[in-house]
Amino acid sequence: MNVLLWILQILLAALFLFSGGIKLVIPADQLQAQAPPTAVHFSAWFLQFIGVCEVLGGLGLVLPGLTRVRKGLTVLAALGLAIIMIGAIVTGIMGEGVKAAIVPFVTGLLCVFVAYGRRNWLTKE
Repeated sequence: MNVLLWILQILLAALFLFSGGIKLVIPADQLQAQAPPTAVHFSAWFLQFIGVCEVLGGLGLVLPGLTRVRKGLTVLAALGLAIIMIGAIVTGIMGEGVKAAIVPFVTGLLCVFVAYGRRNWLTKE
């Protein structure tokens, strides 16, 4: 189980580091120009805020376990990213429909699974 959780943590960290990094590097007007016309558009500062949260959450999935310092932060990072995915699900359904919400739904479930699997790290500090 530990190996499966580490694989998920690394893959989720890569996903969130990439998606958050894109939001921080590419200007907001270019990101929104690439989106479908029915997609919900957000302000530039909100996209940057979400990008920062995704990058920090991605780092929080792996760094506490690797450094063995405050490993309980992994659980909190996974739950925070699951909350972001709830917002992505709602935004996807509002803009493009249910089809756009499938990937955030699965990603959110994986984040919740990691948080549940690492719940014992909250008490072991």
